[in-house]
Amino acid sequence: MFEKIKKWAKLLKKKVFVLYFAYKDYRTPWYAKVLSICVVAYAFSPIDLIPDFIPVLGYLDDVILIPLGVMIALKWIPQTVIQECTIIAEERMNQGKPKNWFVGVLILLVWILVLVWICTIAFHYFSK
Repeated sequence: MFEKIKKWAKLLKKKVFVLYFAYKDYRTPWYAKVLSICVVAYAFSPIDLIPDFIPVLGYLDDVILIPLGVMIALKWIPQTVIQECTIIAEERMNQGKPKNWFVGVLILLVWILVLVWICTIAFHYFSK
């Protein structure tokens, strides 16, 4: 069972790399590029939208959002681009994944805004 999960995770990582390289390809349609860069940025971000320490919910983004985004984006990208980018991705997978600190900071700012919003509501609620 654990080996199947490991294989699935490795395949998903490869597909995210394929999206990364397909994003850079001029033959990829703009709408596929937009979705691809969102999926890649989220997958490579050091910060999750839903933190992993939250039981069950923390891993739902990794198990549902990323695979769903990969699946949709790959359907929108021409097959020839996917084939070429798969070869490139396989060659570069051993170099490690790039970190997207911009998206990480953006997600952190969203969490800060949510916390400020909750604190503001709580302050107004309890100050009456």
